[in-house]
Amino acid sequence: MKITYTLTDESPALATYSFLPIVQAFLGKVGIEVETSDISLSARVLAQFPESLKESQRVKDELAILGELVNQSDANLIKTPNISASIPQLKTTIKELQNKGFAIPNFPDEPSNAEEKTIKEKYQKVLGSAVNPVLRQGNSDRRCTKAVKEYAKKNPYRVVEFNKASKTRVSYMASGDFFDNEKAVLIQDSTKARIEFVGNNGTEVLKDNLKLDKNEILDATFMSAKALDKFYAEQIEVCKKENILLSLHLKATMMKVSDPVIFGHAVKVYFKELFDSFSEELTRLGVNANNGVNELLTKIENSPKKQEILAKYNEILAKSAPLSMVNSDKGITNLHIPSDVIVDASMPAMLKNGARLWDKEGKERDTNALIPDKTYATIYEAVIEDLQKNGTLNPSTLGSVSNVGLMAKKAQEYGSHDKTFIAKENGIFRIVNEKGAILLEHKVEKGDIYRANEAKFEAVQNWIDLGIQRADLTGSKAIFWLDSKRPSNKIMIDLVEARLKEKGKDIAILPPKEACLESLKLIRAGKDAISISGNV
Repeated sequence: MKITYTLTDESPALATYSFLPIVQAFLGKVGIEVETSDISLSARVLAQFPESLKESQRVKDELAILGELVNQSDANLIKTPNISASIPQLKTTIKELQNKGFAIPNFPDEPSNAEEKTIKEKYQKVLGSAVNPVLRQGNSDRRCTKAVKEYAKKNPYRVVEFNKASKTRVSYMASGDFFDNEKAVLIQDSTKARIEFVGNNGTEVLKDNLKLDKNEILDATFMSAKALDKFYAEQIEVCKKENILLSLHLKATMMKVSDPVIFGHAVKVYFKELFDSFSEELTRLGVNANNGVNELLTKIENSPKKQEILAKYNEILAKSAPLSMVNSDKGITNLHIPSDVIVDASMPAMLKNGARLWDKEGKERDTNALIPDKTYATIYEAVIEDLQKNGTLNPSTLGSVSNVGLMAKKAQEYGSHDKTFIAKENGIFRIVNEKGAILLEHKVEKGDIYRANEAKFEAVQNWIDLGIQRADLTGSKAIFWLDSKRPSNKIMIDLVEARLKEKGKDIAILPPKEACLESLKLIRAGKDAISISGNV
């Protein structure tokens, strides 16, 4: 009998390491061995470059080993929180390891030869959500134990009173986002497919041998770059007019291909005058807006135009919308580093803080929380609406919302990384099966962000059954968070309804916003709820 305990770099690390001997001491008494596996970012980096290291410095690819382990039915794994690294975080790690004597290569932003291309491909394996898709082979069933919940009620976390005069809002694109442009299809027969881009220079195959299984849900969509920029420009004006903070909430770690680009657009729109005025110099320096303002400020250090650029930077900060700050004392803004603000942590923290964030002077202020894609933004909008109507949430009396989540077999966005592309020019993205039939097709413009997702039938059925099982075991109200206006969800709703009918069960199906509002109503009454959701 054995449990594998992961050593990581977050959570914080102190908790990971201090809890381990306690686990070992207790379980050792009953003959259960606890072994460790280092899947920290530094270990994952080192595992990619054994040829660059001395023999004594080499480490096993523990993540690959665990990837095999989790496919065994008797596997027990305690996965502590790990960093899903952004490029700035990766570069910091590389520098730290090099300073400690590990001769690993630098990260090449723009590979200039085959060797650098190979190096970048290796680093891509450890970027973003590198761990979860490997380890989360099953769907998730997440809840807190009764003892933990009772402790939390008796020792409630700090919540700042919500002022009903608050100007805080959640803003998302009116059109042109992933939600609006989604198309989906239920695969009738197992096949192989390819993702192509048809442009001025003919057809380019972007991904080949995409295995599609019978009855899986395949969807594809894109976000319009023009609509995104227009959205950002409009929201900057809203913040200036109402004198509220501008804050951007994305997940540039897990969504490691799409969201850094969405982040970069915000940087370029907010600092448009700077990028327009110094375009040539910033290009020469290799500044990539997707990596945030911090990279810009670092790379101009030795530029002959440093003072001019800094002057323009400070001028924009002074006259444009006030930015939400990550660290007011150090002048670190919301747009400094893409991984500094992660939506599923930043939004709850903001909402618990009276729906306010901090300005450059460290003062709390109302904010315009930008979450461009309405697929997810509406659940946070629901909380703001609930606070406006019903007032501050009291953790000492609230019920709990547990979650049954669809993530098995890299479901939905979890598996989109290798199927996400930026349009190099105006053209058409399409998914074509091995018989040449076009499954899905999107006409796009240069810069648009395209991605395709899958949800395997087996994963969906297991997810539905887990939701039913959790509802039966607890007696709590369960809700499937699915929106019939989203094509992939519409297909999923058909599968859910068929399965519920087969099992003789009656479980509500609501769009995410309505599901969130209903869940808030339940927990305010001290009841528990079960959210059965996709990656939302």
